[in-house]
Amino acid sequence: MRGPLMPGRFALGSPLHLLLLSCSFALAAYAGVRLLAGDWFGVALWVVGAALLHDLVLLPLYAAADRALVRGLGRVRRREWTMYVRVPAALSGLLLLVWFPLISGMVDERYRSGTGLPPEVFLPRWLLITAVLFGGSALLLVVRLLRLRRAAKCRPPAVH
Repeated sequence: MRGPLMPGRFALGSPLHLLLLSCSFALAAYAGVRLLAGDWFGVALWVVGAALLHDLVLLPLYAAADRALVRGLGRVRRREWTMYVRVPAALSGLLLLVWFPLISGMVDERYRSGTGLPPEVFLPRWLLITAVLFGGSALLLVVRLLRLRRAAKCRPPAVH
């Protein structure tokens, strides 16, 4: 019997899946043509530079930070708390990456006219969002620990 991943059979999927896939490829092609129409060399250089920066600089940095976090929480026997730090750190880092020109204050007049805000407001707002993310994560951890403690108190003693 041949399954969908067996050799000799090509799984196409449903007609709706094919339609959505072809529409996404068409949209990506349109965006690529529009993006590369002006300064194709600059765009290509930016994409290659961003990939190299990520792979050679950023990936080793956040992998080392994650290893240090796991090692530190492992020492205090709280390795399961890792996700309560990873998720807000990743979201905060993503916001920093996307909004870096505004957060760093290195903006020109078109950013200012596009946002309608002075550049001085973005760093405090990013810091506030980061604090809310970590605070919400800490609150979720406290709720989880209280639930676990309550469940342990309600559990009858084990009979040996």
